[in-house]
Amino acid sequence: MHRRKAALRTALLRHPIVDTKHFLTPHNPGTRLWRLSRVVQRDKFTRVFLLSAKLTAETSEQLIFESKEIPMKRFVSLASVVLLAALLLASFASAQEIRDVGPNGYVLVPASSIAHPGDAGVRAHTNIQIYQPYLRPDASQPPPGAETPASLACVYKLVPQVSGCPIHGTTQNSSGGWGAVAIVDAFDNPNAEEDLATFSTQFGLPACTKANGCFSQVYADGSQPPNDPGGWSLEIALDIEMAHAFAPNAKIILVESKDNEDFNLYHAEDVAAQLVQQAGGGTITNSWSGPEDAGEAANDVHFQARGIVYFASTGDRGSPAEYPAASPFIVAAGGTTVIRSGGNFTGESGWAGSGGGPSSFEPRPAYQDVIKSIVGNSRGIPDFSADANPATGPAMYDADGNFGWLQIGGTSVSSPLLAGVVNADRYRARSTSQELTGVYRYAKLHYRQLWRDETAGNNGFSCLPGWDFVTGIGSPVSPLGK
Repeated sequence: MHRRKAALRTALLRHPIVDTKHFLTPHNPGTRLWRLSRVVQRDKFTRVFLLSAKLTAETSEQLIFESKEIPMKRFVSLASVVLLAALLLASFASAQEIRDVGPNGYVLVPASSIAHPGDAGVRAHTNIQIYQPYLRPDASQPPPGAETPASLACVYKLVPQVSGCPIHGTTQNSSGGWGAVAIVDAFDNPNAEEDLATFSTQFGLPACTKANGCFSQVYADGSQPPNDPGGWSLEIALDIEMAHAFAPNAKIILVESKDNEDFNLYHAEDVAAQLVQQAGGGTITNSWSGPEDAGEAANDVHFQARGIVYFASTGDRGSPAEYPAASPFIVAAGGTTVIRSGGNFTGESGWAGSGGGPSSFEPRPAYQDVIKSIVGNSRGIPDFSADANPATGPAMYDADGNFGWLQIGGTSVSSPLLAGVVNADRYRARSTSQELTGVYRYAKLHYRQLWRDETAGNNGFSCLPGWDFVTGIGSPVSPLGK
């Protein structure tokens, strides 16, 4: 691939218009399409030349030329998009997509979070999205606009309230936690303990290390899996940090599967269940998913160990939701957008990427009989939600690959966050079914005291008063009833 890129650069530079500064950035690498942009200022306009080269096994380059003029006042923003995208994508070995380019930044989706044809029932992907401002902040410090454990604890009313829950003026973190929160992921993050220590120190969380017995890292197959920096390794760092932030007194158990094949992830799930049971019970979070398939119900057995409440991300592509979140033995974690005005929290809306909808294969569980008029005979997804929009997401730290501090999103945020919230609650359900039976019952009796109802937002379905296919019941506004 490196030889192809070098050949592509040479071919493009031989093109008659390519004679000044240029930027080479991935553009739809799923088809190995790369784009080179050359920018030339002309009077009050800037001409942007876009050269595309498609790399295939048969040919090293196939050039396509197009150009357009844009007003000079927009040039700086465009140049920033191209240059910063090039710099960031260069640091991700297999970066895949840039989405949601906006006035202040864009969203990067790494290769590990891209679903591919044929994945259903075979392999899983992560659900992480990275928010990248055009003026990239210093990676040695948390991004200034990213939420913190304390600001989100305030947003979800898990701590005494500070007016507006300002990001830089809210300092009290969540408390509580018992037993263990286990995280099941694929591949290895060799810097996981370092990541968690840096995150905890930055935000004033209790130390969680192997030495003090709080943190453990387990290889499901007994040997260290290969590393995937910028992909599953990033996922691992995010998951352990969010789980610890919202259940700081619980043990954090990271179980790493040898790869992202479903069979091996389910084996890691079974290993995690044994370890959580040995810790006295708790929760397990899974920030990975894949498309539903007709045989998925046979895999539900991996999410039914006694004494454990299971969580999973619903996906980041809107409707439909994905598996294992579609399982009735999983708490399906959807996503919201945190809304601020002048730095003050004003509410939440449903995030467009939040996976949701009726399951294609799983029947409605008894605990959802209270919403059968909405879901019909199918399992309804999600159950409840939390912040997942990368543009309003939290800060995280990842040393593997030297990424440092990032602002992160996706339902890979909401699953470990909510697994921590539920772990820290005093209810301590002994199964997912018991957990969700209580959640739906108490929501019917004390809805506004326990949940925030997001009534704006659309993921293919629209947010509605009460339960909907975007955020489920809603987001928490109390540490109780979870």
